[in-house]
Amino acid sequence: MPWLMKAEPDSRVVKGKDVKFSVDDFEKLGVSQWDGVRNHEAKKIMKEKMKLGDKVLFYHSNTKVPGVFAIAEVAREGYPDYTAWDESHPYFDAKTSKDSPTWFMVDVRFIERLTHPPTLALIKHLASLPTLPDEISFIGQGGFEAIKAMQLVNRGRLSVQPVEQAAYDAVVLLGTQGGWEELLPKTGGKKQAPRGKRKADVNGDSEAKAEVKPQVDHSEPLGKEEQRKTKKARVVKAEDLPVPDGVRRSKRTKR
Repeated sequence: MPWLMKAEPDSRVVKGKDVKFSVDDFEKLGVSQWDGVRNHEAKKIMKEKMKLGDKVLFYHSNTKVPGVFAIAEVAREGYPDYTAWDESHPYFDAKTSKDSPTWFMVDVRFIERLTHPPTLALIKHLASLPTLPDEISFIGQGGFEAIKAMQLVNRGRLSVQPVEQAAYDAVVLLGTQGGWEELLPKTGGKKQAPRGKRKADVNGDSEAKAEVKPQVDHSEPLGKEEQRKTKKARVVKAEDLPVPDGVRRSKRTKR
């Protein structure tokens, strides 16, 4: 059975270590152990269900453009995730031990990038359509229905999830042949941020703050003191400005 495995491509430092793992990192390594997963359902999949040679959709998660960026395969079946015993590791778990391991992982081998990475926006858009668009008729009705039923659409938060063979084949076809880009609604240009506004903390842990200095109008002649006229400063309070949503990030560890 094929699988979809999520990784976080954007940098985030935990305990002094960068936990990002992008398609560039994966391609450079060739083979990577899938450590740091601390979800029991995902752990059980890696421990009991993933088999040598199973195909994998490598998915960028919690990033600006999430989607499937490469295909891979299982290179080693489940074995204890020893990073859980390492106190310096970002995802150390004091409740587990070598004698009674709680967490398991697999090794995954990079195969190739997808030329036209199918995005989450595309997959969700296809799931909302009643009929198969002509532009991607090459995936077939079976592939279309399989994509609509993907766990990525219905249970998107699970970091390791099964994929039906028909859905895997359809996603790979979309990623290699393309032609789907025109299906997505056009997005307008970027809106200009309000004056004085700063970007939110990338981890979403703090609100964006605005600090705008008073603006004083000195347009009147200043030749004589009695002619000097100072208009009151117009102050924009931080709480009056909109605050952008924070960006939540996942916990994929790069080895």
